[in-house]
Amino acid sequence: MSTVATHHRTASDGVDLAWREVGQGRAVILLHGLFSDAHMNWIKFGHAERIAAEGFRVIMPDHRAHGLSSKPHDPAAYGPGVLARDVEELIAHLALTDFDLGGFSLGARTTVQAIGEGLRPRRAILAGMGLQGLQNWQRRKTFFLEVIERFDSAAHGDPHWLAIQFMKSQKVDREAARLLLDSFADVFMDWLGAFAMPTLVVCGDKDQDNGSPEELAAALPDARLERVPGTHMSSVTEPALGEAIARFLAS
Repeated sequence: MSTVATHHRTASDGVDLAWREVGQGRAVILLHGLFSDAHMNWIKFGHAERIAAEGFRVIMPDHRAHGLSSKPHDPAAYGPGVLARDVEELIAHLALTDFDLGGFSLGARTTVQAIGEGLRPRRAILAGMGLQGLQNWQRRKTFFLEVIERFDSAAHGDPHWLAIQFMKSQKVDREAARLLLDSFADVFMDWLGAFAMPTLVVCGDKDQDNGSPEELAAALPDARLERVPGTHMSSVTEPALGEAIARFLAS
């Protein structure tokens, strides 16, 4: 197994942010989902190592309020579009001029915003995302705010229960998570027009959490769709996810 290195940098607003990386070669930046981190989404189940084996330097930041990054309780640390800004600053920090970019769920949403605001990767990956998840992110945001509110009261069978169990396993800082959620807004749909680069839309075959990936792929100028086994939660555990991304990037 390849060695995963962990690094830290200070964001423009003073927040300590971590990223992990493995492999050598062309840079690909992969963004994790909400309440997760780089280890859970990309490292634990072998996806990063599989992609690195194709000759890539896989760079995996932990979003602020997640993983090894700081989790400030100051609302000023969670301005609009802060996650996309963090990605842009990481790319500048690493002096990357030629790279690929993608993410899972919240990471996919952040990828759309970063590209919509001007980043131009060679290729893009939108995983665990459908068109409705971008059009109505407020619905998902409201659901997860309810998860935090019901953290200590939801019983087995409650629609929020599985998300609560995942948050507990990840030791999520609920106050920092709430502040980050409060900063989210729906995606400007004209951002999709900026996707002139080849794009992979990849989603679990039982994942409809963020709407239709077929409709998302159809809304992009140059996208291909690939289905892998699993639900929104389980698809990240499937080797097929890393295989699909590695195959797309190497093609």
